[in-house]
Amino acid sequence: MEESKKLFSQKAIAIATFFGGPAAAGYLIKKNYEALGQEEQGKTAFVIGLVSTLLLLLTLLSIPEAVSDKIPNALIPAIYSGIIYLLVEKIQGSRIAAYEAGGGEFHSGWKAAGIGAVFMGLLAILLFGSLYLSGNLYSLNFDTERYDREVATFVENEKNALAIFDVMETTPLEKITRELAKGTILWKENKEALHRVASIENLPEELLQQNEKLVHYCDLRIAHNEYIIRALSENTNAYDQEIERIGTEIGQILEEMN
Repeated sequence: MEESKKLFSQKAIAIATFFGGPAAAGYLIKKNYEALGQEEQGKTAFVIGLVSTLLLLLTLLSIPEAVSDKIPNALIPAIYSGIIYLLVEKIQGSRIAAYEAGGGEFHSGWKAAGIGAVFMGLLAILLFGSLYLSGNLYSLNFDTERYDREVATFVENEKNALAIFDVMETTPLEKITRELAKGTILWKENKEALHRVASIENLPEELLQQNEKLVHYCDLRIAHNEYIIRALSENTNAYDQEIERIGTEIGQILEEMN
């Protein structure tokens, strides 16, 4: 069966949702609709996913810090992932089941996780942007120009490293592997940028703590990429569990920084 006609299973959509929120779910539901020849429904699903993500973020921001600190990091993603799973069952469940019964092929779980990672990366960029825009909340007794330069480097590298995940379905395998390898280099460069940030004198403690988490985030991204490259090169699903585990850790770090 042609690659373009493959569907994403409910489980795969739930995995992507856990990593990338409702926007990731909307995107994969959109891809399913397109494979089923229902492009207009797909566009609507994606818009709903984007709007739901915005509403979710606004809701989370409205929760008092004293309350949010008591909520386990994985609880909220688990809740909305479960809701999305049930929603997919309602709107596409019968079509997916019929497709599977007819011998249809599904996209792999790691591909769904990778797409979720794109949306999760966008969240990281938003978080860094928030830090930049809210600089007035911190003591400015440090080299803000140097800090801003490193932040800009991080954001640009993050965007470029994640770009391949959005076009994997239409990109030749050799180019995917090459772009993933480039992404690994970019995340290593981001680690160097973060080490330079840590050396800035009088950097506020909160920014130092964020910086440490982002260094770990880069390490996880590098490992995540390397496992995906292995899975592609060896044409195997043997690394799916490790890819999912690392993706979960990435999500937890981003949740902690939100």
